[in-house]
Amino acid sequence: MINSKQTAIIKKDIKSIVSNRSLLTGLIIVPFIFTVFIPAVFITIVHFSPDQMSDLEPMLNMLPSGQMSDNMSRNILTLLLNYVMPVFFMLIPVMAATIMAASSFVGEKEKRTLETLLYCPLSLTQIYQAKVWASFFFSMVISLLSFFVMMIVMELGFLLTLGSMILPGLSWVFTMLVVSPAVSLLAITFIVMISAKAKSMEEAQQRSVFLIIPILFLIVGQFSGVMLISSWYLLIAGAIFGTAAYILMKRSMRSFTYEKLLM
Repeated sequence: MINSKQTAIIKKDIKSIVSNRSLLTGLIIVPFIFTVFIPAVFITIVHFSPDQMSDLEPMLNMLPSGQMSDNMSRNILTLLLNYVMPVFFMLIPVMAATIMAASSFVGEKEKRTLETLLYCPLSLTQIYQAKVWASFFFSMVISLLSFFVMMIVMELGFLLTLGSMILPGLSWVFTMLVVSPAVSLLAITFIVMISAKAKSMEEAQQRSVFLIIPILFLIVGQFSGVMLISSWYLLIAGAIFGTAAYILMKRSMRSFTYEKLLM
């Protein structure tokens, strides 16, 4: 359970991010690209030049027969909504977590407040947990807001181009309730570990960039027709990420010492 003193640290960390315009701008721009710009471009191209989407043919052939219709544009947009966009919601929490978690301990070092933080009436494990949960809560807020904005943009686009909506599939339930939180927690735990050893926020962020690479491979794999990320793949991936996050958090908490933080 989170106690009142940990809650104070969580509020302080979130407030420091919100008040930092450069970090907040990065947290807004990346989700905007994935949830507004990319869907709008896809929908516009499908509406005016559906032939230009021929590269998606391998993916369309992998769609379940029950989701296929005689309308090629509708098939492409169904593919976009229920198979392409959920993968981006692995990227959004990781990127949000990278910005937030990278400033956790190294941010305290740069502001010369780390020693003061360590003197607070909390154990090092409790401080670590507060830092992780601050990043996790903030990352989930960004993901949920991004999801609602994306749904509004896409459903309006469907109404304007197709004359009807396309309902989100089961993949979104698994994405938002299992995969996104699990990926976020795994990334945050890893980045907080890096942040405790890094000398600057830039160093912590640079080291965490490779977390995005496996997700990019998934996106490339989808567009090349190698695999289609179905609901059950997402559920299995969420279980694996969640288990990995739990194990990593337990191990990292045991390895945290005052000497490592202050070195």
